[in-house]
Amino acid sequence: MAAPDHSTSGTDEIRGEARGTAPVPLSVLDLVTVGAGHTATEALRTGAELARLAEGRGFHRYWVAEHHSMPGVASSSPAVILAHLAAHTSRIRLGSGGVMLPNHAPLVIAEQFGTLEALAPGRVDLGLGRAPGTDGATAAALRRTDRLNEGADDFPQQLAELTRFLDDDFPSGHPYARIHAVPGPVQATSPGGVQSPHRPPIWLLGSSGFSARLAGTLGLPFAFAHHFSAQNTVPALDLYRESFRPSAVLDAPYALIGVSALATDEEKEARRQVMAAALNMVRLRTGRPGLVPTPEEAEAYDFSPMEREFIDSWNANVIHGTADEVRSGLDDLHKRTGADELMLTANAHSGAVRLRSYELIADAYGLPAA
Repeated sequence: MAAPDHSTSGTDEIRGEARGTAPVPLSVLDLVTVGAGHTATEALRTGAELARLAEGRGFHRYWVAEHHSMPGVASSSPAVILAHLAAHTSRIRLGSGGVMLPNHAPLVIAEQFGTLEALAPGRVDLGLGRAPGTDGATAAALRRTDRLNEGADDFPQQLAELTRFLDDDFPSGHPYARIHAVPGPVQATSPGGVQSPHRPPIWLLGSSGFSARLAGTLGLPFAFAHHFSAQNTVPALDLYRESFRPSAVLDAPYALIGVSALATDEEKEARRQVMAAALNMVRLRTGRPGLVPTPEEAEAYDFSPMEREFIDSWNANVIHGTADEVRSGLDDLHKRTGADELMLTANAHSGAVRLRSYELIADAYGLPAA
């Protein structure tokens, strides 16, 4: 079989365009959070509304992230959610931020994202991570094994296998040479077959140096989780750029960072909302995951000194306040990191607050009107 042509998954499907006065393209990371008193149905409905808002206001891409066994996060099945969002949008890029590859057989992911590519040709991203996206016990249930480190250590091999399935180019004699991910390139080689020239570009996600180095070595785009690993952001981006080798996918490094950002009409309200999201993180980190609490519940909560220390550290990396304050914080972060794209995640109890935040940020940067 001829070598795969990656030209259609090149920089035009990776590199975005800055809009308005934003220093770089702005995108959305949706955790599909579920607040106390609300249902997953409402959270998913908010997600579709937010995707339409993001598309109308000129955000570049919209990603959802795989999480498991967390009552306040309804994004356990990214492919299902993305199929739903594809039906509610027409232009914005949609993708995973990310799929946790060790949780799945590579063939299954190739089939799922081949299907998504067929539903939304030319606008699907496949972001991959090596963490479980949950606690160890849940990861063991997902993977049907207690040897969890084995999956993470095998990530480069799993990635290579997934890429082969996406490109349908296992070498002759390989045990999988006669196995094809469908929808996929094999359909173009079947009698009378016509297949889309697109295939989802692969992104590597990370919160440390492992995926940064691997993405650079393979010449792939890289997404760093600044929103929960801020102290590692600059070192990881430096490592990615130093390790980068041009590939058929990219001729130069391209890195986005996930950023917690929440804008409200009044600064005081931003503080209230951020404290509610922080209380949710306290509970998650102490083995008590639940729905995102209300600001009123957070105000009434008696934080221990240790919890208060965690809250202060966590909120120091959440850019929040009025639209102008958030814009200033994002501009400063871009200058410090040199990120090629900022992917914003707004964690709040209410879907209406999250929607309003993206509207305010879009207005602050003069993004196109819906």
